Amino acid sequence: MNQTATGDKGMSLTTKVLIGMGAGFLLGVMLNALQIQAINTHFVSGFLGMIGRMFVNALSMLVVPLVFFSLICGVAGIGDIRILGRVGGKSFGLYLLTTATAIAVAIVMALVVGPGNGFVMEGVETSGVTAREAPSVWETFAAIVPRNPVAAFAGGEMLQIIFYTIILGVAALMLGERSKPFVEACEYMNELMMKVVQIVMAFAPIGVFCLICKTFTEQGIGLFIPVLTYVLVLVAALLLHLFGTLMLYLKVFSGLSPIIFLKKIRPAQIFAFSTASSNATIPVTLRCVTERMGVNNSVASFTVPFGATINMDGTAIMQGVATVFLANVYGIDLGLGGYLTVIAMAVLASIGTAGVPGVGLVMLTMVLSQVGLPLEGIALILGVDRLMDMIRTAVNISGDAVVTTIVAKTEGQIDMAAYLDPATGERVDDNLDIDPAVEAELAKYAKPH
Repeated sequence: MNQTATGDKGMSLTTKVLIGMGAGFLLGVMLNALQIQAINTHFVSGFLGMIGRMFVNALSMLVVPLVFFSLICGVAGIGDIRILGRVGGKSFGLYLLTTATAIAVAIVMALVVGPGNGFVMEGVETSGVTAREAPSVWETFAAIVPRNPVAAFAGGEMLQIIFYTIILGVAALMLGERSKPFVEACEYMNELMMKVVQIVMAFAPIGVFCLICKTFTEQGIGLFIPVLTYVLVLVAALLLHLFGTLMLYLKVFSGLSPIIFLKKIRPAQIFAFSTASSNATIPVTLRCVTERMGVNNSVASFTVPFGATINMDGTAIMQGVATVFLANVYGIDLGLGGYLTVIAMAVLASIGTAGVPGVGLVMLTMVLSQVGLPLEGIALILGVDRLMDMIRTAVNISGDAVVTTIVAKTEGQIDMAAYLDPATGERVDDNLDIDPAVEAELAKYAKPH
């Protein structure tokens, strides 16, 4: 019955975004080859840069209020403080596990391939890189508790916002019926914010076109040649983690189909790729896991913002590959102890680090400082980092969605009929055919109880 409307709906938003990405790539490569100064300055850096930044700012504008109201609704929806603690514990453990696995896999792959061996340093500018001091474990966890909640909201400190909101939600649960008007108001505001999300998303194809075009006009594809082995190993490690490790965890811990998952998380991956920001992609990730996969909002509204804050699988992979690459470039043998330090530092640095573009390089300075590698080496990979950031952000949000789905399945908070139905939450023109075996399984869950 969904097929009748196919001709009336036109292209889906996902398809439009993909077209915007493709058009932006082609125009960007062409303008980079032409190198017309006036066009690059006024049209690309000026006009397209303005539109792209406005789009990213609009997405970021949604994050704090959406996280606050959805999290309040999520805590109230769970209804039991003990269940809330269980969901939080599972989420935290799984996020740390996926991040540690990601960087371990990246280091092993990089050690086998050996990117950076025989690298020539001639003509490479290696100045102006400053380190950020690595916080201790105790400082990291102490910073979770905000001294001033208003300042945390104003500054977009996501981990502090999440902590404060959870405490507020738990307090509302403890007050019982007296909190009902407050919870209903938050539910209304949550629905209102989702409508704002729809409005912003209507402009997504234009915003994505501008972002991609500007990136490829300024960066081009020539920057990949000097660090080609680094780029290839990094992309291979990211794809291995996305399609291998994460899907293995999904299948083992939840028993759900990775193929269905990958089809339904696609819009969030596209937005993450185009914006290079986990935080800006939160609204899309939430919609994918709730509307497409059938995850209960009480779980998703907790695990998705939490994951966007502490889960940095893609960034951890970059740190692992970059560390091996720079160690080979400078001829420094880190040894087993050094690489174990890299794994520990990457996991620690991911906690509380903002999910915004470029944050991976800031985290990398902390890791390199701990193992004694020259910070100037970051300049070698700086040129390609923006494009690599786009890929690793898509991996980051995929990890968020995997953990959310696993937690929801183990807690019985996922609608299996919605998950198995390819049409759930899809635009009608995505034309996903239903496999007969899946259709039979779907019919079993769809029977009235």
